[in-house]
Amino acid sequence: MTRASPVSGRQRPWRADPQAPPDLETPLTARILIVDDDERNAFAAVQALEELGHELVVARSGEEALRRLLTEEFALILLDLHMPGMDGYETAELVRSRKRTRDTPIVFLTAIFRDEAHVFQAYSAGAVDVVFKPVDPFILKSKVTVLVDLYLKTEEIKRQSAYQQWLLDEHARVKAEKAQTERALRRTEARQEAILQSLPIVFTSRGIDPPYAPQFVSESVLSITGFPASRFVDEAEFGSSRIHPEDVDRVVQAMTGAVKTGRYSCEYRWLCADGQYRVLQDQGVIAPSLDGEPREIFGVLLDATDRHSLEEQLTQARKMEAVGQLTGGVAHDFNNLLTVVLGNVDIMARKAEDEARRIRRIEAIRQAAERGRDLTRQLLAFSRRQHLSPVTLNVGTLIRDFAPLIRQAVGEAVTLDLALSEETLCAHVDPTQLETALLNLAVNARDAMPEGGVLSIETHRESDPESVMITVRDTGVGMSSDVRERVFEPFFTTKEVGKGSGLGLSQVYGFVRQSEGEVRLDSAVGQGTAFHLRLPISEAPLQEVRAEAPQAEIVGGTERILLVEDEPTVLALTLDMLTGLGYQVATATNAAEALEVLHSGAEVDLLFTDVVMPGGVSGVSLARTARELRPDLRVLLTSGYVGEGAVIENAEFPLLDKPYESTLLAAKLRKLLDPRPPRRRRGRASEGSVAAE
Repeated sequence: MTRASPVSGRQRPWRADPQAPPDLETPLTARILIVDDDERNAFAAVQALEELGHELVVARSGEEALRRLLTEEFALILLDLHMPGMDGYETAELVRSRKRTRDTPIVFLTAIFRDEAHVFQAYSAGAVDVVFKPVDPFILKSKVTVLVDLYLKTEEIKRQSAYQQWLLDEHARVKAEKAQTERALRRTEARQEAILQSLPIVFTSRGIDPPYAPQFVSESVLSITGFPASRFVDEAEFGSSRIHPEDVDRVVQAMTGAVKTGRYSCEYRWLCADGQYRVLQDQGVIAPSLDGEPREIFGVLLDATDRHSLEEQLTQARKMEAVGQLTGGVAHDFNNLLTVVLGNVDIMARKAEDEARRIRRIEAIRQAAERGRDLTRQLLAFSRRQHLSPVTLNVGTLIRDFAPLIRQAVGEAVTLDLALSEETLCAHVDPTQLETALLNLAVNARDAMPEGGVLSIETHRESDPESVMITVRDTGVGMSSDVRERVFEPFFTTKEVGKGSGLGLSQVYGFVRQSEGEVRLDSAVGQGTAFHLRLPISEAPLQEVRAEAPQAEIVGGTERILLVEDEPTVLALTLDMLTGLGYQVATATNAAEALEVLHSGAEVDLLFTDVVMPGGVSGVSLARTARELRPDLRVLLTSGYVGEGAVIENAEFPLLDKPYESTLLAAKLRKLLDPRPPRRRRGRASEGSVAAE
C-alpha cells in the first residue's frame, strides 16, 4: 500500500516549485484516507476501491488519522463510526474544527448505528454520506467516484487559476525587468558614447563590397580629421576619396583581402580638413552574419602620425649610428691595412733592398690586400650582396665532415657534442659559406667559455615552415639584452681591442638571410647562448661538394680575349695579366665599344667583362647580346659588387669575384677554353654556364 511522504502530501501535485509555472500536463490524482480499527473492514474497503487508481492510505484509529491530516492532504475520508477510544463522531468534529481540513468530505462507515437518529447525528457531525457495513463494493465505488471527481474538478480549476495568476505575475516580472534593462541599456549607451567621444580612436563599421561604404563612424573622427562623422556615412566615397593616391592600391588590396582572411590592417595617408596629410592606422575584422556569410567589417582608426614620425626619426638615428659604427670599423681596419701597403711601397720606392727583404715586403702587401678582400666579403655577406655558389647538400654530412676543423678551432678545453638527425636533411646553400658560419659561431662560443665547456651542434627537421634547423649551443657566459640586440651589427664586438673584428656574426646573419633562411638567438647572462639557423629544406637531388684543387702551375694560352672594364687601373692590370699569360687581348671600356669590336668581324674566343658598367648596359646584357651574335663565344663575368637587384642572380654565365689573382684567373680561363666532350644542353645554360662550373 503506497504512502505519501509528509512533504509531498503537503504540496499540490501540480505545483512542486512555487516559482515555476503550474504543471498542466500531468494528470491529477486523489488520495483517500480510510480510518477503521478493524483490519478486515479496512482491507475490504481497499479491495473495493483499488481499481479506481487512486492512492489509498489506511489509519487504524482517530488519533492516527488526525496526525496524518496535520501534514497530508486527502480528497476524501472514509471514517468508521464505532472505534475504541476516539470514535468517528469525535474524530469528525476535530477534522471539521481545523481550517485546512474542514472542507474535506467525510463518508461514515457503520455496521451498528443504522437508525435515523444516528444517521442524522452523522450528518450533523459533518459527514456528506453514510455507508452501511458490510460494504457493497459497487455502492462504495460509486459514492467515492462522485466525491473524488468533484475534488479533481476543483483541483483542476485551482490549477488553471494558478496558471493564469502565474502568467500575470510573469508578465509583470518581465515587464519590470524589461524596464530595468532598458534603463541600464540607456545608461550603458550614454557611458559608451562618452567613452567613444573621449578616446583618440575612431570606431567604424563598413560594408563588405567596394567602395566599402561606412555604415557607422564614431564622432571622435572629428578631432582627428576635422570632418564630422556624418560626412563619412552620408557620402559613401568620401573617406576613400581623400586617401593619398600612392596609398590607394595598398588600402584596396588590404580591404579586398579581408573578405578572404577575415581581417585587415594597413596604414595610409589621409587628407584632413586643414589640408595636411595625417597617417592613419586602419584595422578591423569581418563580422559573420547568422547564416555564416560575411555581413560587415568592424574596424578602428588610429592617428599614427606622431608615432610614424617618431619611428622615422628613430630609424634614421639608428641608421646614422650604424653608418657611423660601420664607417669607423671600415676606416680602422682598412687604415691599418693601407698603412702596411703604403709603408712597404714607400720603402721599396725609396731604396734598393736585397731580394729577401723585397719578397718579405711583397708578402706583407699581399697579406694586407687579402685581409682587405676578406673584410669586403664579410661586409657583402652581412648586406646579402655576396656572390654565392649554392648546391644541394646533406647538412648533417657537411657538419660531420667539418667537425675536425671545429674541434681544432675551439681547443681541448671545449667539448664538441654533435646531435645530428639520422634523417637526411638537405638544403640548397653555399657549402663554403655554411662552413664559415659554423666556424664563426664555434669561435664565438669558445671565447664565451674561457674556462672550457660544451659546444653542441644539433640538426632536426622543422615542419612549419618546412626547413632544416641547425642549433649551435654553448654553456658560456651568455649575453645581456643590450648585447643581444646588437650582436649581428658589423664591427660590434664585446671582445678586447685586437681580439675580434666584429664581423663574424654579421657574416652568419647575412649568409643565412641571403640563403632565404632565418637566424634566431636565445641567450641570457649566465645561461649560455644558442643560435638557431633555419634553412629552407630542398627536395632537389644531392650534388657533390668538392673543394677546389690548388693550381699546380699557372697555365696560359694564345686565344683571343675581348676584355671589357670601365676602371682604367683595373683594365691596365688585367691587360698585363692576360698578355703575361700569352693571350691576345682587345679592350673596351663599355658595352658599346665591345659590340663595335664584335660587329667588326674581329676574331674573339672569349668575352671577359665586368658586370657593373656605365651607360646603362650591364655585363650580363652585353654577354647575352654577344652570344646572339656569336653562339660559340665563351663568356666570363667579373664583379666586386653587383649592387641592388643582384643582376647575376639568374645569369647563365660563370663569375670570377674581384679581387682576383693571376693563378685563379688562369685556371678559370683554361676551364672555359679547353676542349670538352659534347653534352646535352639544358634550357639557356651554355657550356660556359654556372651549371657547367
